[in-house]
Amino acid sequence: MRFAVISFPGSNCDRDLYYAIVDSLGEQADLISYTSTDLSKYDTILIPGGFSYGDYLRSGAIAKFAPAMKSVKAFAASGRPVIGICNGFQILTEAGLLPGTLQHNTNISFISEWEPLEVVNNKTPFTNQYQVNQKIKLPIAHGDGNYYCDDDTLKSLKQNHQIVFKYRNNPNGSVDDIAGIVNRKGNVLGMMPHPERATEKILGGQDGLTLFQSILNSIKVRSLS
Repeated sequence: MRFAVISFPGSNCDRDLYYAIVDSLGEQADLISYTSTDLSKYDTILIPGGFSYGDYLRSGAIAKFAPAMKSVKAFAASGRPVIGICNGFQILTEAGLLPGTLQHNTNISFISEWEPLEVVNNKTPFTNQYQVNQKIKLPIAHGDGNYYCDDDTLKSLKQNHQIVFKYRNNPNGSVDDIAGIVNRKGNVLGMMPHPERATEKILGGQDGLTLFQSILNSIKVRSLS
């Protein structure tokens, strides 16, 4: 399996993701420039956290215009898995690949801590190795992690089982405690917590590794079908 980690100006979690895939998961990964337009040889696209373009205008608002994003949209349309983590989640919403938006945390402060989560939907390419309602812990590190959507969008998210992770002690004011969602097809995931920072015991926990193992499992199942 081969993963592409897209680096934007201001990304600072790209190497964390690379390490998680290569060293913790034992798979191949490449760091890809935001100027790249050919992602055809990859099985999964990862959009890392950080402060793309300095978070000017809004978090992710400029990154959506990067040349690589046109290829990311085509990749997602083909049904292959795409993950946006933290700033990557913000980029996916700004690019229209996921509904809703990420706003300032309600306490107007940057939050960096481990958060207890609940796996709401384990029938996605990213969660199939978790148990439904499983309680896990992942670290967060964000100032704009307050997920917001209107009532109709929230109703649609619930009806289509698009809410994947929820906070157990909502740290940022996100509507309905949402920590991560997928698109209607289920192949694009956006989440604020950092699974790549929870892939080894020495880091504080391994609950994030299961997410990447889920992707491997879904790709293997898909290749056999």
